Amino acid sequence: MKILVAYYTKTGNTKKVAEAIYEALDKNDKTLKPMKEVEDVQGYDLIFCGFPVHAHSVPVPAQSFLKKIRPDAKVALFSTHGSQREGQMPKEAINNAVGLVKAEVLGSFTCRGGVEQEIIDELMNRPEHRAWAAEAQSAKSHPDRADLDDAQFFAKNIIKKALSFEGYTKK
Repeated sequence: MKILVAYYTKTGNTKKVAEAIYEALDKNDKTLKPMKEVEDVQGYDLIFCGFPVHAHSVPVPAQSFLKKIRPDAKVALFSTHGSQREGQMPKEAINNAVGLVKAEVLGSFTCRGGVEQEIIDELMNRPEHRAWAAEAQSAKSHPDRADLDDAQFFAKNIIKKALSFEGYTKK
């Protein structure tokens, strides 16, 4: 099985999660790259795709990448965000990502990630966004070791799911 871990990051949070996922994969045929450096997604059987949540959704560069994945591939999605882990925004973003992918999505993972201070400052000045900005301030220390451990657990479970499909056997 040929595996790609691709990510789009602005602050480095999603890259940290991507690296943790990559480390958890005990397969020899694996690649870790930013989405912008992936020239061809056609040769991969399993693709982990990571992105930060922007305004309840998937950033445009990640949207373009997700649309390129061939229908017979298997996909696992992961995201970072300033919201609480089970918050509405990360759920909406993952649902939006699932809608962009033509391939089978085996699962998803989200974790908190620090938000740029200038974004928090700007949103604190807007009454309709003040509550979220205050919440996002508490994400500064994320992703932390527990988040990265959870990402590795997620990756191992996705591998088990992928191997259970016809045509894959664990070696």
